[in-house]
Amino acid sequence: MDEMSFDSYLLKKKIDSKEFAKGDPEQFQSFKQLFDQVHPDSFTAQKLFLINKVRRTFPLKEEEETKVAKKPMMRPKIAKPKTN
Repeated sequence: MDEMSFDSYLLKKKIDSKEFAKGDPEQFQSFKQLFDQVHPDSFTAQKLFLINKVRRTFPLKEEEETKVAKKPMMRPKIAKPKTN
């Protein structure tokens, strides 16, 4: 089974690991130490509310993706029966 690293876990949770380590090194180390001891799902269950707080404090800055404009969908044309 492939083990997940703490940095890849933070990336998955959309947390900037470098900023987190610089901004709050004590909490970063305590999280890392616990993460190395338990399963990622167990870590998430234990620290869910703290992870959300950290995510808001140190969000991952994603590169802006260029969105492709979609063509508007055509409405289906319903053939009406001719009446004489």
